[in-house]
Amino acid sequence: MTPQARAQAAIEILDQVIAATRDDGPPADSLVTAYFKTRRYAGAKDRRAVRELVFAAIRHSAERPETGRAALLPIAGELFDGAPHGPEPVREGEARAEAGDVPPWLLPELSCLVQVDGSLVERAPLDLRAKPPREAVAVEFPDAHPTPFSPWGLRLPPDSKVTDHPAYLGGRVEVQDEGSQLIALASAPAGGERLLDLCAGAGGKSLALAAAAPGAEIIACDTNRQRLSRLQPRALRAGAQIAVRLLDVPREAEGLSDLRGRCDLVLVDAPCSGSGTWRRNPEGRWRLSPERLERLLALQARVLDLAAPLVRPGGRLVYAVCSLLNREGAGQAEQFLSRHSAYKVEDPGLTAGRSDGAGKLLTPGHDGTDGFFIARFGLNG
Repeated sequence: MTPQARAQAAIEILDQVIAATRDDGPPADSLVTAYFKTRRYAGAKDRRAVRELVFAAIRHSAERPETGRAALLPIAGELFDGAPHGPEPVREGEARAEAGDVPPWLLPELSCLVQVDGSLVERAPLDLRAKPPREAVAVEFPDAHPTPFSPWGLRLPPDSKVTDHPAYLGGRVEVQDEGSQLIALASAPAGGERLLDLCAGAGGKSLALAAAAPGAEIIACDTNRQRLSRLQPRALRAGAQIAVRLLDVPREAEGLSDLRGRCDLVLVDAPCSGSGTWRRNPEGRWRLSPERLERLLALQARVLDLAAPLVRPGGRLVYAVCSLLNREGAGQAEQFLSRHSAYKVEDPGLTAGRSDGAGKLLTPGHDGTDGFFIARFGLNG
């Protein structure tokens, strides 16, 4: 493929991405893969070059452009020269996407600790969580170096591939951002405790808890059957014992009634805007809307209220969101404390991040991790 033909392919994929972000469709990675399944003539270099163009265009613009042409034009305008199989020449006054890191409507929502300096959407490294001792696993990854805050973390260059590595297949490492690892560290899990991961998803935090606290009873819950189904194969590979419980909406409390007041830890890694993971998922900015944010805020409050009665006296509740928005982090924590006076703020014991209300905020620019708000609350005995 010529550079111009690659640009045209990127435009066609970007049109699909724009439609998917508007209509809650598949992620950009999936769309890129699907596009080339029907275009076998494209070689590996072509596929890689087109993918880079697509994601460069997505990272460039904070707001969703109208068309793929508008998205690509600011970063590859020289290829719009009318060459065969390439984009048509630029028209006078043609719309082009504006550069930006954060959608303008979201700027007032950001925590005051967040720097809008490009770090929110730059390409992220690949972090691994290694089974202790980390040093024994590190020798299997010559390009890796220890992460600064997590005792389990190893960091590889962006776009590193590990899913066919013997250490991954053998359960000695899991792909997990250092910030996500620190949520497990802030939970202070211990052997013999009952640990409930209330919004487990595919189980990354549950697996980290299991690795950190051998002998603990771990229960992973979620309302999404498809996401939860991915946990057990991962647990088998890691040699972890994790009970799985699928909850029915809106009867989650009934499905958890046997655990009321009996959990040493309840971890609420709540559904959120994902603004802390824009480095890995820059199209997330195009999917978020004011209406969706309000729904997420209501859901976070509901899940926290569901979690509160499950903690035993003297136990703890950890609230985390991969978000840089104040209302999802410090604001949500403040409202929780106003509704549940028996809980008190505890120090999560992290050297990373900066104090933000009742918790700590990790940011890409300050900590080199994905963005996370983490707070720990203790229930008076």
